[in-house]
Amino acid sequence: MANNKKNFYVCELSVEQISQLESILKERGWAFKEVPYAHWQAALDKTNVTAYLSGKTTVQGKNLEDLVLYVIEPEILKTAGFGYEELLGGAVDSAKAEPEPEEPFTPHGGIDESGKGDFFGPLVIAAVFADDVTQKRYREIGVRDSKTIKSGKKIKEMANAIRNASDGKFVVVTIGPESYNRLYDKIGNLNRLLAWGHARAIENLLEKAPECPRMLSDKFGSEHLIRNALLKNGRNVKLEQRTKAESDVAVAAASILARDMFLSQMDKLSVALHLELPRGASTAVETVARELVAKHGVGELGKFAKLHFKTLEKVLPGYVRPGKEAMLENG
Repeated sequence: MANNKKNFYVCELSVEQISQLESILKERGWAFKEVPYAHWQAALDKTNVTAYLSGKTTVQGKNLEDLVLYVIEPEILKTAGFGYEELLGGAVDSAKAEPEPEEPFTPHGGIDESGKGDFFGPLVIAAVFADDVTQKRYREIGVRDSKTIKSGKKIKEMANAIRNASDGKFVVVTIGPESYNRLYDKIGNLNRLLAWGHARAIENLLEKAPECPRMLSDKFGSEHLIRNALLKNGRNVKLEQRTKAESDVAVAAASILARDMFLSQMDKLSVALHLELPRGASTAVETVARELVAKHGVGELGKFAKLHFKTLEKVLPGYVRPGKEAMLENG
C-alpha cells in the first residue's frame, strides 16, 4: 500500500457514527472547530477530518492511512476495504481520490410542498433559487429529498444550513388549516389550490431573485394551472415539471425548507391542543380527529385539519365535504 499512498478519503457515516468518531478523536487529543455545513472539523498533526451535515466524512493529511485503517474502518464502519479496492474487484467505494463528475448546472429555482397528504396541519410550499455558488453550498450540505430524511432534528439542522447558504434567495408560503379550508371551498380542487400556492411562491421568490430564468417542480398537474395563476413577473419564467424532481438540488432544498416549516407548525398546533397530532391520514389520525370532534365539534376541527379529506367522512359518516365532487382520492 505504500506504493499507492492515498491523500484523500471519504465515507458516509450516520449521525450516531459521527458522534462515535467525535468521542474517539477527542479522547486522542484532536482539536475541534466549527466549519460551514458540517457537524465539526478536527485536526491533529497535519491531518484533518470533516464530518458534514450530509453524513459525508472526509479525511486528508499525512496520517490518513493510520486513521482509516485503525480507527474509522474497524471501530466505526466495521469494514476492511481501504487500500484493497483492486483485491475486492472495485466493490469498495468508500475511499475515492476524486469526487464523481457532476452534470452541467445552470441557475434555476426549485419548488416543493409539504403537508399535502396530511389531514392535520398546514400546506407549506417553499421555493429556492440556486446559482453556481449556492448550488455548491447545497451539495456540500448534502441536500436531498426530505422524504428520505426521517429525523425531524436532521431536517431542522439542514433547513438552518440551507437558509444560511441561500444568500436570502428562498421563500416559504404557509397556508394554515383555516385558510386552506377557505381556499378549498372557493377553488374546489386540490391541484388548482396547489397551483395557486406554487404561483405565490414563485412570485415571491422572483422578488428576491429576479435573475431566476426557470422554475422546476415535481409533476402534480397540468403546467397551465400554475401558468394561469401567475402574475405579471412570473409569466416571464420558464416552468418545468417532471417526476422525481426532488433529485434536483434546488427542489431538494425547497423540500427540506417546506418540511421544516410543516413540522414546526404541527408542533405549535399540538401544543395549542395539548395533544400530539399524528401525521398522514392513518387510523391513528382518525382516532385523534374523533376525540377532537367529541370535545370541540367539527367547527373547531377546521382550525387544525383539512376538511375535504376522506378522513373526515370516516370520522363523521354522512358529512358532506365542500367541493366533494372535485376532490382527489386522498386529499
